[in-house]
Amino acid sequence: MKKLLTFLLTAISALALLTACGQTEEASKVIKVGATPAPHAEVLAVVKDILAEDGYELEIVEYTDYIQPNLALDQEELVANYFQHQPYLTDFNAQNDTDLVSVANVHFEPLGLFPGKTASLEALADGATVAVPNDTTNEARALLLLEAQGLITLNAEAGLAATINDITDNPKSLEIIEIEAAQIARSLPDVDLAVINGNYAIEAGLNAATDALASEAAESIAAETFANILVVKAGNEEAPEVQALVKAITDVRVRDFINEKYEGAVVPLF
Repeated sequence: MKKLLTFLLTAISALALLTACGQTEEASKVIKVGATPAPHAEVLAVVKDILAEDGYELEIVEYTDYIQPNLALDQEELVANYFQHQPYLTDFNAQNDTDLVSVANVHFEPLGLFPGKTASLEALADGATVAVPNDTTNEARALLLLEAQGLITLNAEAGLAATINDITDNPKSLEIIEIEAAQIARSLPDVDLAVINGNYAIEAGLNAATDALASEAAESIAAETFANILVVKAGNEEAPEVQALVKAITDVRVRDFINEKYEGAVVPLF
């Protein structure tokens, strides 16, 4: 009887160990990725089906700002995030002492200059108001877009670090208002023009390729510099789930979806 009891306890322990291992292995198949709603979460919905073919479950966590998804990734609450470009990531790392890295260039979202109270550049009056994003990298892009339309002139040395303080000529005395990127589309009725990030334009039902008065060219230096990237915490680049995610997000089916869904407002880079 004693031997039988020992055997049963041993068997139960072994079964519990196997069950725990199975649960751990199953848990490792879940890939949690943070993203802003459009186009990023929409693209990830396609990626989810592709990852399922390799036995992975993609959990998409949506954020409405640019800060929390990086903080969550740094705390390893996420495996990856997908919402930002490299200049923004570089600035975020420097400002927050984080070590997050890109593992794939996915797409480019041209910034668009959209009409608000004023319908065209020709009708733009002296003293008109123009809204631009207030974060460092996107503000510079917005100002460069305004400069390309002949509305302002910037200090040539400012480059991608330009702010409103680098404006050297403003012939129409435009009032340039810095607003959080996520809020600019809502401000359109209150300003004459607004430069809106591609994802927030899409969420507002706008398309930089068809609705904007001007937008960044797909073959421009901006397309190379401001590619939206898949980001992980440094040291995790070669993790199996990260490699599976990179493979899936650069699948031809994702490229076809982007081209068909966004009609030029989002440009695949793979």
